[in-house]
Amino acid sequence: MKKYQTLLYYCYSTIANADQFAADHLKFCQSLNLVGRIIVADEGLNGTVSGTAESCKTYMEILLDDPRFAKIDFKIDEVKEPSFIKMHCRYKSEIVHSGLRDPHIINPEQKTGIHLEPEDFLKMKDRDDVVILDVRSNYEHSIGKFKNAITLDMENFREFPEMINQLAKYKDKKILTYCTGGIKCEKASALLLHEGFPEVYQLHGGIIKYGKEAGGKDFEGKCYVFDNRVAVDVNSINPEVISKCRNCGKTTDKMINCANPECNEHFTQCDDCGTQLDGACSEICQSHPRKRIYDGTGYYVKVPQPVNVTKRVVLDANIKSNKPDLQVE
Repeated sequence: MKKYQTLLYYCYSTIANADQFAADHLKFCQSLNLVGRIIVADEGLNGTVSGTAESCKTYMEILLDDPRFAKIDFKIDEVKEPSFIKMHCRYKSEIVHSGLRDPHIINPEQKTGIHLEPEDFLKMKDRDDVVILDVRSNYEHSIGKFKNAITLDMENFREFPEMINQLAKYKDKKILTYCTGGIKCEKASALLLHEGFPEVYQLHGGIIKYGKEAGGKDFEGKCYVFDNRVAVDVNSINPEVISKCRNCGKTTDKMINCANPECNEHFTQCDDCGTQLDGACSEICQSHPRKRIYDGTGYYVKVPQPVNVTKRVVLDANIKSNKPDLQVE
């Protein structure tokens, strides 16, 4: 029996003094011996936390008892061990970085696409008048996506506004957006509506909820998650591995960060190439003097270092890189 749980959640709800809330919330999570990563902003919460079933139950009860967070839809996974090493809670300008901060244009509390429950999404997704749109980044959809979904060539969600013109040809279609847990769709669908797309929907609870409630049918590959599990199975009906090793081309669903911290590229690599290149993406990175020790997982815990703190709490020391790293959605 698995005695630990991992909770994935978000909530768009105005938080007064959000920086102080982040500090207090960190202490609350630590009191429950939870580990994870939480982003706090004036606009709400975005988190993944992990701990014993009892601690997770208490955490959910306390948040749901707060009127600001009463509508949170927790996605719960049973896990063999906690999905993080430490507990981090930090203040940021947005709970998902989009650059869309004008509340007169984008405000998920007021207007987003129509939320579809997993079963409704399943019934609707294959219609001729429907287009399925993946609003996640390259490294996410490279390891798994819905069959026939449109994917966008972007390294980060903040690039999504630049992609709108590419989607103009679908304005006569019903647009069904999806992401890991639903949070990116809130702003993506709102922006699509603002840009004149008449019928926009979003998968409520994202891929994770779809897997639990609709069996994950027609989701090809695995779902990238923002903790040390890296990717999880979703489809129990017609599963298929679609990703390939960057180095040899062999089918694999294993995703890692390059062992060279100055590269830190997020990519798929089979175990054979991982062993041969010692967790690096290339021979050049393998020979880099700062290369990290590869333990077979390709997951690296960041080492905290002193920083100048301005409206932030418990900030990881990020390696300077433009490449994506394991993070909160």
